Amino acid sequence: MESFSSKSLALQAEKKLLSKMAGRSVVHLFIDDTSSEVLDELYRVSKEYTHSRPQAQRVIKDLIKVAVKVAVLHRSGCFGPSELALAARFRQKLRQSAMTALSFGEVDFTFEAAVLAGLLTECRDTLLELVEHHLTPKSHGRIRHVFDHFSDPGLLTALYGPDFTQHLGKICDGLRKLLDEGKL
Repeated sequence: MESFSSKSLALQAEKKLLSKMAGRSVVHLFIDDTSSEVLDELYRVSKEYTHSRPQAQRVIKDLIKVAVKVAVLHRSGCFGPSELALAARFRQKLRQSAMTALSFGEVDFTFEAAVLAGLLTECRDTLLELVEHHLTPKSHGRIRHVFDHFSDPGLLTALYGPDFTQHLGKICDGLRKLLDEGKL
C-alpha cells in the first residue's frame, strides 16, 4: 500500500512557500505590530553590533522563518502530547528570558550576560528538541543561528551598554507590552 497523505503534502508545501516569502509584507500576516517593532529594533541592534547589514538581515529573516514554521506546525496540530509539553516549556523559558531581559534593562547594575545567555541557550535547546522530527536540518541550523547570535555575551553586553540605550528602551517597551498582552 502506498503511503500518501494530502495533509502532510499540504503542510510541506505551506512550510516551503512560507520559507520563500519571509519578507516584510508576509510578516504582518503572522506577526503583530508590537512583535514587528521588537524585531525591527533587534535588526538595528544586530546591524550596529555586527556592522553588517546582510548579517543582520539574515538573522532576523531566519528568526521569522522559524517562528512562522513553528506556528504553522502548532496550528496544524502536528505536535503530540509530549511535544505540546515541550512547547509549553519553551514558552515558559522564553517568557522567563523576556522578563529577565526587562529586569536587567529597568534595574541599573543588575545585568549579567551569562544569565541571559544561559536562558537563551535553554530556549534554543528546548525548541530544537520540539521540532527535531518536524523540521529539516536546515531549519535546525536557522534556530541555532538565531539563538547563538542573540545569546552572544558580546552582543548582550553591548546592548546593555551606553551606546545602545535607545534600542534597549524600545525593545523593553515592546517586551513589556507583549508580556502584558499574554503574547509572550
